[in-house]
Amino acid sequence: MQTWDDRQPIYQQLADLLAAQLLDGDPPEGEAMPSVRVLAGRHLLNPLTVNRALQALGDEGLLENRRGIGLFVAQGARERLKAAERERFLQQEWPRLRERLRRLDIGAEQLDWEGTR
Repeated sequence: MQTWDDRQPIYQQLADLLAAQLLDGDPPEGEAMPSVRVLAGRHLLNPLTVNRALQALGDEGLLENRRGIGLFVAQGARERLKAAERERFLQQEWPRLRERLRRLDIGAEQLDWEGTR
C-alpha cells in the first residue's frame, strides 16, 4: 500500500505516481484512465484529492477529457513524460550524483550499467 509523506501535497504525490505508471505504459495511450472512484478506493483517498491529481495531469496535457465518457491517456503522453523526466534528471539529479561519485572516487569502469554484477 502507498504511503504518503508530508513534503508535498498528497494530490501531487498521486499525480507523480500516476505519471510514473503512464511512463511505464499503464494504461496505454488512447486508453481510459481508471475512474476517480476506482483510484480513490485503490489509494484510500478522498475523491476530491484524486480529482485534483487527475486535473494536474490533464493540465500537463497527459490526459484528455472525453465529455461524457471519461479521462483518456493523450497521444504522445509517454514521450512528453519521458522528455520531461530526462530533462529533470540531467538538470537536477545527475549533477548531484556525479558529485557524489567523484567524492567517493567511483569511476565509470566501476559502475555496472547493465546490472549484471
